[in-house]
Amino acid sequence: MELMTAPLIAEQLKPNFSSLSDCLKPHIEVENLNLYIQNNHILKNINMAIPDKSITCIIGPSGCGKTTLLRTFNRLHDDSVDVKITGKLFVDCEDIYAKGTEVTHIRKKMGLLAQRPCSLPMSIIDNVVYGPRLHGVRGKRKLYAIARHQLNAVGLWDEVKDRLKSPASKLSIGQQQRLCLARGLAVEPEIILGDEATSALDPISSKTIEELFLSIKDKYTIVLVTHTLRQAKRIADYIAFMYLGELIEFGTADQVFNHPKHKLTKEYISGGFS
Repeated sequence: MELMTAPLIAEQLKPNFSSLSDCLKPHIEVENLNLYIQNNHILKNINMAIPDKSITCIIGPSGCGKTTLLRTFNRLHDDSVDVKITGKLFVDCEDIYAKGTEVTHIRKKMGLLAQRPCSLPMSIIDNVVYGPRLHGVRGKRKLYAIARHQLNAVGLWDEVKDRLKSPASKLSIGQQQRLCLARGLAVEPEIILGDEATSALDPISSKTIEELFLSIKDKYTIVLVTHTLRQAKRIADYIAFMYLGELIEFGTADQVFNHPKHKLTKEYISGGFS
């Protein structure tokens, strides 16, 4: 297969979101977003509207800009002096890249689940209530109630209720990933971001995390980067397909997987390249 260059894609395969956006309530809206690292143009004129209370999976070959795009949603590029971002990115109708935007409340709206679990060097319960404490929640009973609620929400309570004071590092990798999700949910975010959140897990733990996402999507906007097409087919409501820093196609999972509009999308999902 002869792969197209980025300029050709931009010219021939410009995504059309009008019909999709008209019938959805977007939670995250991206307008003409570009990201440069030094002189390298990494994200190229991204336009998309991510629906509320659903799971959107970002797919595409390695190096296409999936994780870079995800990190723009909660401004994780801010500390990188070599990064330049242009365009607009709205969360709840607020342009988070507008001059003077206060970043803390933006990040509080979002929970991030990384590729590998990042449990804090403290007890299980202290991991869960770390965020609420930072935001001023006090009182042992209140913090305990938060921990119990969120550990129940991720299906971990019965496994750890007798060792809440034990180090989080003693948990299995799969348990630690669920703990990280509970810690993220404890600050009551609106959006959950996942960057290859199950790639380091065994199949049983991966299935558990997928089932958790499905069980909570009616309360959150969930955006996941995944290399696994089978996973995207199992859990996604919407699919964003990226290639060479461009958004090639965005639509419902059924539309993208079963009726792709663009040849490049069809080639990717059929295994023509990876």
